Amino acid sequence: MEEIRLMKGNEAIAEAAIRAGVDGYFGYPITPQSEILEYLMLENPYLRTGMQVLQAESEIAAINMVYGAAACGKRAMTSSSSPGISLKLEGISYIAGSELPCLIVNVQRGGPGLGTIQPSQADYFQAVKGGGHGDYNLIVLAPASVQEMADFVDLSFELAFKYRNPVMILSDGVIGQMMEKVVLPKQKVRLTDKEVIENNKTWATTGKTPDRERNIITSLELKSERQEAHNHKLQAKYRVIEKNEIRYEKINCENNPDYLLVAFGSSARICQKAIQLGAEKGYKIGLIRPITLWPFPSEIINQAADKVKGILTVEMNAGQMVQDVRLAVNGKVRVEHYGRYGGMIPSPNEVVAALEQKFIGGK
Repeated sequence: MEEIRLMKGNEAIAEAAIRAGVDGYFGYPITPQSEILEYLMLENPYLRTGMQVLQAESEIAAINMVYGAAACGKRAMTSSSSPGISLKLEGISYIAGSELPCLIVNVQRGGPGLGTIQPSQADYFQAVKGGGHGDYNLIVLAPASVQEMADFVDLSFELAFKYRNPVMILSDGVIGQMMEKVVLPKQKVRLTDKEVIENNKTWATTGKTPDRERNIITSLELKSERQEAHNHKLQAKYRVIEKNEIRYEKINCENNPDYLLVAFGSSARICQKAIQLGAEKGYKIGLIRPITLWPFPSEIINQAADKVKGILTVEMNAGQMVQDVRLAVNGKVRVEHYGRYGGMIPSPNEVVAALEQKFIGGK
């Protein structure tokens, strides 16, 4: 049954994973996402659902354990924070190249390098532009609340298995560490091995069966023409995802605002308060919050650009998503960026001041 709790975002993801019928979690501790692993270890979900939880010896080991479990058709996931995700990128590229479903959670921290344990959104490029080597895309979901941290787990696996593609939940230290009321989903029953084999028999490496030979999982193809054909297949799949899976939220856009904010995750929450503060000064401000960072809601932003005097992206980085917004707008209107980085969080007052400086008072 559904249940209401007060939880951290990291804890909500962990509990949602248990309730989503995840078969295996493989991870390694790093702040600010360690509560995901800690919660799972303390909860011991094997006794509840049969879910396996393992702290691997490294991030590299963890992602390759996900690779193996996903190849068997299992619901497998991992989580980490920025430097840890960087270590996983080779394995993520292998998983994408092998067309395997899995969930990767990144609770971002400030960088570059080891940086700080404070929140950041500076992994946007890494997440939406592939990150690792080769031409591939992750489906990237950006939660803006503890509720969405929980909700996006089941959605991630739905999309991952629908398209046989890895999915990333790109969160940050604000959403991971904050506590809110969350409605937890009902407990799903984990699939039996027989059901896993039956559901995924066309591709999973579950051994030879009477109606087919063994499936071979690999991302290696030494013949260039075959590798090119595989790349064409992947690109065709990505175009289908771009057509069908764009998600976004419009806030305060129904009354033809003069200015538009574009922000994701915790920055979008800050922008909601900035809209209120701006209204007190007589400014009409709307917000578009991309929920899928890939595929990106380019057409929605392009259409909105026809109706506003200017667009400001608000990000906890030096300016990353702003590049995709500018591409989407295609010169229709001026697009500017306001960001704090290195673990600093912008305030709503700063967002309003940036809007004034860049557009209203800076004409």
